[in-house]
Amino acid sequence: MLPLNASEAAVSTFLLIGIPGLEGVHIWISIPVFLMYLMAILGNCTVLFVIRTEPSLHEPMYHFLSMLALSDLGLSFSSLPTMLRIFLFNAMGISVDACIAQEFFIHGFTDMESSVLLIMSFHLFVAICNPLRYRSNLTSSRVLHIGLAFAFKSILLVLPLPFTLKRLKYCNKRLLSHSYCLHQDIMKLACSDNRVNFYYGLFVAFCMMSDSMLIVVSYVFILKTVLGIASHREWLKALNTCVSHICAVLIFYVPIITLVLMHRFPKHTPPVVMILMADAFLLVPPLINPILYCIKTQQIRVKVLEKLEKLCLKSK
Repeated sequence: MLPLNASEAAVSTFLLIGIPGLEGVHIWISIPVFLMYLMAILGNCTVLFVIRTEPSLHEPMYHFLSMLALSDLGLSFSSLPTMLRIFLFNAMGISVDACIAQEFFIHGFTDMESSVLLIMSFHLFVAICNPLRYRSNLTSSRVLHIGLAFAFKSILLVLPLPFTLKRLKYCNKRLLSHSYCLHQDIMKLACSDNRVNFYYGLFVAFCMMSDSMLIVVSYVFILKTVLGIASHREWLKALNTCVSHICAVLIFYVPIITLVLMHRFPKHTPPVVMILMADAFLLVPPLINPILYCIKTQQIRVKVLEKLEKLCLKSK
C-alpha cells in the first residue's frame, strides 16, 4: 500500500453527480424520478401482496415472481435516497462509509435480480421441456430453499467489496461518476493500491455475466423443444409463456451491457448519455417488471383487478 504524502489530505466525503449541464432544472427532473420510484414501489408491493394473499397463486412461478419483486424493491430503496437528494436539494455530498454501504446493497440486489432471472429461466425450461416432472421437481418448499440459497450466494459474493474498499486510502479526488455509489467508481478515487478491488470486481462481473450466458443456454434448449412441437397452437402458447421473462431479461441486461461498452470506449460516449443510462439501469427494471407481469400474466391481472374492485366498493 502506498504511503500518503503530507499534501494528500484524507477524504471524508465523496461527491455524487446529477445530470451535467442541467443543474438548474434538477428540481423539475426530481418530479418524474420521484414518480417512477413511487410507481415501482407500489407496483412491486402490489405484486407481493396479491401473491401473498391469494392461495391460488402459491405456485413456483409466482414464488419466483415474488423474489423478482423483492429484488426490484431492494434496488429502488438502495438508490432512492441519494438520487432524490441530488435532484431535490442539489445535495451532492455523501460520507465514505454511507457510500460504501450503498454500493454493497446496490451490487447485492443487482446480483440477486440476475440470479432470480436465471432461476426463472430454469423454471421455464423444466415447465416446457419436462412438464410431466414439473410439479414433482418444483415444490413450494424446494422453491423456497432455492431462493434462500441464491440470496445467500449474492450476499457472500458482494460481502468482500465493502471491506476491500474500506482498506483503501482516499485523498484529493472526490467526484464520482453517477447519482449513486458503485464499486468501480469508488476504487478509482483511491490513492493507494487497488489491485485487489480491480480483480475481485472483475470476478463479480464475470459471475453476473455467467448468469446471462446460462439464461441464453436455457433458451436454446427451450427453443429446440418448442420447434419440435407439431401443433402450431401449442407452439405459440409455449413461446407466449416466455415473453414476459425475455422482456425482463432484456430490460435488466441491456443497460448493463451498454454501460460496460460505454466504460470500455469512454471517448466515444458523451458523459450525459452514460449518466442517463446508469440512472435508467436502476429506475427502469423495478418500474417495468410489475407492469409487464401484470399485463402478460392473466392470473395476476385478474387478482389485481379484483383487489382494486373490492377497495373501490369499500370506499363507497
